[in-house]
Amino acid sequence: MAAPRIVLGIESSCDETGAGLVRDGRLLGHAVASSMDEHARFGGVVPEIAARAHVHALNPVVRGALDRAGLRLGDIGAVAVTTGPGLSGALQVGLAGAKGLAYALDVPLYGVHHLAGHVAADTLEHGPLPDPCVVLIVSGGHTSLLLVRDLARDPITHLGDTLDDAAGECFDKVARVFGLPYPGGPAVDRAARDGSADAVAFPRPLTGPGDDPYAFSFSGLKTAAARWAERHANGDGALPVADGAAALQEAIADVLTRKAVAACAAHGVNTLVVVGGVAANSRVRALAEERCRAAGITLRVPPLGLCTDNGAMIAAVGDLLVRAGAEPAPLDVSIDPSAPLEYAALHPTATVARAA
Repeated sequence: MAAPRIVLGIESSCDETGAGLVRDGRLLGHAVASSMDEHARFGGVVPEIAARAHVHALNPVVRGALDRAGLRLGDIGAVAVTTGPGLSGALQVGLAGAKGLAYALDVPLYGVHHLAGHVAADTLEHGPLPDPCVVLIVSGGHTSLLLVRDLARDPITHLGDTLDDAAGECFDKVARVFGLPYPGGPAVDRAARDGSADAVAFPRPLTGPGDDPYAFSFSGLKTAAARWAERHANGDGALPVADGAAALQEAIADVLTRKAVAACAAHGVNTLVVVGGVAANSRVRALAEERCRAAGITLRVPPLGLCTDNGAMIAAVGDLLVRAGAEPAPLDVSIDPSAPLEYAALHPTATVARAA
């Protein structure tokens, strides 16, 4: 039996350049470079700045991951790369680098869906995903509830998605109104430590009896927070940022965890996996743990370093595809900046039959 391949994963969908190395479900090493500081003065990610940063960071990040793993380029047995969704120019940089490495090393190439990478990140800490499990993805641009079976083989079932602003977008936009720095999620989390979650009665969108039980909408919450801040600016006194941050964070965590636990109960699933950048939020993690414990549900959340974008999560998907016997992508595979999440792989040849 052949030894398991070492899979290099490359992530460049937004403002982090990541490279990771995984073999047989085990993380060997990874490195991340972020251009976040370059975007902060604009209050959000500037695509052209991100793409240029990836050009400069890609080779050092790959070398950093190899050094941390104690490996050489020649040890790589396959390359996986994010081909969507994400910023077009940023994705092109990562894909070009991955194609060059795969061609030079004469190893297979796999195009990977970015959000499937977030799902697979948890396997690097907690082992294979239970079949089935409910996955809550919460990141800057995505909030989704998924029913996941075999990530490498089966289609991913969407139970609910965001209808407008995702949770991460809500954090970023409200943070700006509150005068907090970008990125908004960590800034709100820090400010909330000194505030009271009960200080402001922010709404819980789409939690009424007639609402879609698994859909998300954070645009109205964003507006409510902005109106609250405006009232203070118009004469109600200094803005109590800590209270506003704590109340906003509580509203978002409440909606996310309430719907996720309800999805587990409705589908007879006893494992909830929470992934994505917002999974690093302290209140989201704490409330998910509290509600899962009360409902008898096992909660799995990756460590903080694997919640945000990184190459290890892409390598984890590639490793699953390699072990499942998926066909690699052709070298002319292209990016899909708005790719829907249907399968973990983003090229049609990668579909593999589920074992009987």
